[in-house]
Amino acid sequence: MPTKSVRAVPRKPSKTTSAKIPLADAVERNHELINDVITGVGSTRSAVKLGSSKLLRSLSERMPELLYPHFDFFTALLEQENQILRWNAILTLANLARVDTQSRIERVLDRYLEPIHGPNLITAANTIRGAALIGLAIPALVPRIVPAIMSVENAVYASPECRNVAVGHAVEALAVLAPKAADARPIRLFAARQLGNPRPATSAKARRFLKARNASPDVRRSADPSAWESELRIPSS
Repeated sequence: MPTKSVRAVPRKPSKTTSAKIPLADAVERNHELINDVITGVGSTRSAVKLGSSKLLRSLSERMPELLYPHFDFFTALLEQENQILRWNAILTLANLARVDTQSRIERVLDRYLEPIHGPNLITAANTIRGAALIGLAIPALVPRIVPAIMSVENAVYASPECRNVAVGHAVEALAVLAPKAADARPIRLFAARQLGNPRPATSAKARRFLKARNASPDVRRSADPSAWESELRIPSS
């Protein structure tokens, strides 16, 4: 497991990546360019650093097998002080779960899920979203993921309203995972408790989930993270 030192993350920028970032299509045609993109995350130029991070997240959706050999690099980014690098790494690792033939996600799962407890709302929300993707890709991890997501009820954020926003993300993530859970009753109880949530958007999500559960024993929701971004988006710069 990589150390938690931030110094383990950036790499010295090359002349190539300090000047420009390869396009996703170019990386797909020439896999060797992935090293330039990874190096770009360590650039001193903010546009290159954040652009490279965003590109890696995009590539993890399109070609997770290309990034999987760099799993430890993204795990180290979970400790980054730069929040945008951290958010992109959270979602990148979630996308890599689809090709996790070495059970590496399982070994870092507790560390991955820790941000749900707070204090940063956006980090927690992205972790919740990523955890749902991991659960879909690796159903054996659902028994560990579901309780971690439900722990958002007791998380400490900047304000109670922030927690209510996070709870809304949790309801949506649990709706995705419910069909994979051996026992969905705790998930239904969690949603039922949110019917009285003071945030209207969150209570509405709980109502929709429970209505869908009553209508059909198999709730099917899109696992596309973009469907969960109505209230929270990741800044690109």
